[in-house]
Amino acid sequence: MIMGWSLGYDNNWKRDIGYGVPAYCDHPDCDIEIDRGLAHVCGGEPYGGEFGCGLYFCFHHLYIAESGKQYCKRCDMHEHLPFEPKPDHPLWIQHKLTDESWQQWRDEHPEDVEVLKKLVTSN
Repeated sequence: MIMGWSLGYDNNWKRDIGYGVPAYCDHPDCDIEIDRGLAHVCGGEPYGGEFGCGLYFCFHHLYIAESGKQYCKRCDMHEHLPFEPKPDHPLWIQHKLTDESWQQWRDEHPEDVEVLKKLVTSN
């Protein structure tokens, strides 16, 4: 069995994750485009590991701790209040709304589809 980190779901932050998911850096003052893969996750492990918040940041907003793990500024400073996660990237929303691989999800989650459609039309 082959496993990868291209697509998953984070129940804590209620959003899609993985290197196949385009995103914006979760730092509030940054709009650099990244992906939600392990290279960008605070804590350096899925869902943030033991000490990270599990949000996703560009390399300007990740810091390497003495342990060698990568953290956002707040987690690196041991603050307990994480940044607010950014909404999904428009490319990801469009993909979920139109790609045939997401048809079953759309059929099973009509309320979520309506929310995404409203996001697309409001931008």
